[in-house]
Amino acid sequence: MLNLQPCFRNVKQYYFIMIVIPVKEGENIDRALKKFKRKFEKTGVVKELRTRQAFTKPSVVRRREVIKAAYIQQLQDASQEN
Repeated sequence: MLNLQPCFRNVKQYYFIMIVIPVKEGENIDRALKKFKRKFEKTGVVKELRTRQAFTKPSVVRRREVIKAAYIQQLQDASQEN
C-alpha cells in the first residue's frame, strides 16, 4: 500500500512514498523494525542519495557497467565448469 503525498519544489512535482508497516498486536518490535528496514532498502533511497552526492560522467558509468558485466560473466563461467 503506497501513500503518495505531493511536494512542490521549483516547477517539478515530487512524491514522497510513505512506508507503512502493519504491526500485529503482541508482535515483537524488533521484527517490525526488521520489516521496515527491508522495505526501506527495497526503495533504493540510500543508494540514490549516494549516487547524487557527486556527478559521475556517463563514460565512467558505462565503464563500470562493462567491468561489472565481465566480472559476473567470469563468475558464471567458473560455476559452470565445476
